[in-house]
Amino acid sequence: MQWLDTGSDELLERLRVLNRFDIDLAADQTRMTNRLRDALTSISPALERALGSRLAHAGVRDLLAKYPTPGALRSAGRARVTRAVRARSPRLAAKVTDDVMAALNTQTVTVPALATIGRVVAELAVEVDRVFVRRDALAGEIEEVFLAHPFGELLSSMTGIGPRTGSRILAEVGDGSRFENGDKLASYAGLAPVTRQSGKSVNGEPKSRRGNHRLKNAMFLAALASLRSPESKAFYDRKRAEGKRHNAAIICLARRRCNVILAMLATGERYNPAHRADRLTEAA
Repeated sequence: MQWLDTGSDELLERLRVLNRFDIDLAADQTRMTNRLRDALTSISPALERALGSRLAHAGVRDLLAKYPTPGALRSAGRARVTRAVRARSPRLAAKVTDDVMAALNTQTVTVPALATIGRVVAELAVEVDRVFVRRDALAGEIEEVFLAHPFGELLSSMTGIGPRTGSRILAEVGDGSRFENGDKLASYAGLAPVTRQSGKSVNGEPKSRRGNHRLKNAMFLAALASLRSPESKAFYDRKRAEGKRHNAAIICLARRRCNVILAMLATGERYNPAHRADRLTEAA
């Protein structure tokens, strides 16, 4: 890896720090989103069904921060509900308004401590929004650092690898020199199947529960996104034809891509679907 300068080490360490922070924020986001959905359910199951799955949209979070209870939404009326959503989620405003109004029409029970639960809903909506906004800003910073690293440019040339998945792969793999081959990398990531054997019988090859879960998740998501490319889709289809389920076929694809990633890191050569990983490795 002599073609890298010392600044690359600094960029790599920055990526590791930023990725760890992003993972922590993602956990906070999931926890608070689930708590918000629970609170909504306690007020109105119908309202939770209308809004709970849409909390990733800023306009929905704004709506709940402003009008957190069925009574507040009724008092606001259709026009104000639409305006609250439209400010940051314009394409969703009409549909969300229709669904909210339909949910309100089904609410017939008065919930104890409604005002208190409503305050919790509003505060949670604000906190969830804060985490979403922070993660969006952090994603921009991660992308900037990732693309500034020479390996970032290499990895992003491979189908399915974007700044977020690529930065996590790079943060965990580094320059790849500590992995003798793709099998070693796959094992480290927990992508290699584990054969369980008892006596003379072999009990199949279930997926491994070991390995680096951050790397495994990033490799899985990148492989899934790569299905838009003909070569990845053809490999996936072959595995499905062999009887593998969807997730197992994606893991097989992610495992195969370990060889290619190591070869790219070793040679400094951008991804080319016409190049075989073993040819690249021999050239390294």
